[in-house]
Amino acid sequence: MDGLVRSRPRTALLASLLALALWGCTSLEIERSSLTSGTFRSRAWAFTILSWDLPKAALDTARENASDTRLLNMQVEEVNLTPDWGWWSWLLDILSVRVATISGTWGFSGEEG
Repeated sequence: MDGLVRSRPRTALLASLLALALWGCTSLEIERSSLTSGTFRSRAWAFTILSWDLPKAALDTARENASDTRLLNMQVEEVNLTPDWGWWSWLLDILSVRVATISGTWGFSGEEG
C-alpha cells in the first residue's frame, strides 16, 4: 500500500506533463493591407523528447495552421525555428521545447501583371 501512495504524485505529474505536451500551443495573426491581400504570421511550439515531437514537429504545426486559413496565393517569406544551435542542434533532440514561426504574404495586391 505504501508503494501505491508514493507512486500517485509521480503518476499525476507524468499525466500532467503528457497532457501539456499533447495540447501544443499555436497562434495565427492575419493582417489585411487591402481587400484581397495582407500578411500572416503563424507560430507553434512542441516538446521534443528523444527525437520524438509532441504532439508533432513545431514547424509542421505552424505550416498546417497557416494552411488551414485557405488564404489565396500564400507566400512564406521567413521561417524561424528556435532554439537553433547550428551543428549542436542534435542535443536539442534529447529534451527541448522548440518554437517555429513562419510569416509571409497572401493574396493579390493589384500591382501584379
